[in-house]
Amino acid sequence: MMKKHALIFVSFCLVFVSQAQNNIDDLLAAGIDDAKRFSTDYLAPGSEGLAYSINNGWFNHGKGQKQFGLEISLIANTSFISDSKKSFEMVAADYENIRFSDNSTSKTVASSLGHNEPDVTVIITYDDPIFGNQEVALTLPTGIGSEGVDIIPSAYLQVGFSPFRGTQLKGRYFPSIETEDVKTNLYGLGLQQDFTAWFPKERLFPIAISGLVAYTHLNGSYDFTDEGIVEGNNQQVKTKINSFLFEVIASTKFKVLNAYAGFGYLTANSETDLLGTYIVTDGLLFSEEIRDPFSIDEKVSGVRTTIGANVKLGFFAVNLDYTIAEFNSASLGLNFSF
Repeated sequence: MMKKHALIFVSFCLVFVSQAQNNIDDLLAAGIDDAKRFSTDYLAPGSEGLAYSINNGWFNHGKGQKQFGLEISLIANTSFISDSKKSFEMVAADYENIRFSDNSTSKTVASSLGHNEPDVTVIITYDDPIFGNQEVALTLPTGIGSEGVDIIPSAYLQVGFSPFRGTQLKGRYFPSIETEDVKTNLYGLGLQQDFTAWFPKERLFPIAISGLVAYTHLNGSYDFTDEGIVEGNNQQVKTKINSFLFEVIASTKFKVLNAYAGFGYLTANSETDLLGTYIVTDGLLFSEEIRDPFSIDEKVSGVRTTIGANVKLGFFAVNLDYTIAEFNSASLGLNFSF
């Protein structure tokens, strides 16, 4: 299951492809519009969760570093998946060629973060050029909940440099990794400014207040041409997320133990493309070639609040914080300052 766990970090849209398996043929047979409509609702919670997850851990203190100071951090983050994100309401009237097998008007079905228990079956109607309207049963794809996964993990190497006292330029990176047919990479840039460093007697203030602006970009791709799900060429899913974080941070300014808090706003855009050529068939009589079936764009935005603590012992520090947002999360950082 190494591929499945890699897909968790890349994007939950990739889970859709690995879970759907042979059902993709039937889903595309229902029509591109229906396939895209279902995929959009199915993938949205995963894209949202990933956007929140990759924006955690940008700060561990409100006080700016000394001029030419360098900070190297190893950050691990866990975002928690709430029950409300594990499913969505699928309304039969929203689809042209899909209905529930028991003729229900709507059902709560698994998103990419959930699990259908028991399986949910729908009926796909497609137009055969010889026999006219035909129907086939399809079991809807489940999500990562089928593997008992309730978190979205992420990890980064982050470096901060202070060209001026109170100003810190930050960069974070997750190296490009290829596992079988999955490729991922992440990078981000940030700027944190300690406003109290501008005060003429800033040492007299027990609280440091700073602002942070950060950009994070994630790329992921999954090539499944060789898996034989649907006949065709160059079949792959590509996803990318671009996000911005705006944060106001306050912290104490003691030598060893400090508390910090942040209030911020996140905005992100994710784009998922199902690419390649797909030969949708029904036996020997019906065949249709579909190229680059669809692209899904999702926009995510929301506020977040972070509280945490930082313990510093010489050049080494450890910080732990908790963020309350659409996806709550906990972050642990190991920091080395020079």
